[in-house]
Amino acid sequence: MPPAELHRPVAVGVGMRPGTAAAAILGAVRHAVGDEFPACLATIDRRGDEPGLRAAAAELGVPVRTYTAAELDAVAVPNPAARTKAAVGAAGVAEAAAVLAAAGGPLVRTKEVHGDVTVAVARLSD
Repeated sequence: MPPAELHRPVAVGVGMRPGTAAAAILGAVRHAVGDEFPACLATIDRRGDEPGLRAAAAELGVPVRTYTAAELDAVAVPNPAARTKAAVGAAGVAEAAAVLAAAGGPLVRTKEVHGDVTVAVARLSD
């Protein structure tokens, strides 16, 4: 039997291009979480109302949490990107959003890029 740690919920940070389809987001999220239970999808505020993200969250039965660029940029991420910083004002979206949504919980999967979707996973803190 796997350790109980594997069944604790995780927050999934999502970075994406505008107009990204729900299927692409779901595929990336499911690949990243494996058998873990996603508690929410988290992203930058300007992507929070994206139809694909909203549809993916609805299919998973989880809320979407959003953060400002300043909130995201205040989180030290292991894989900062100058291109992301220039585009949205934060050095990382997926990793930082996952950590914030997990209330500071640790990253258990750093960012992975799946086409137009970047995902990262953080364990919810106790």
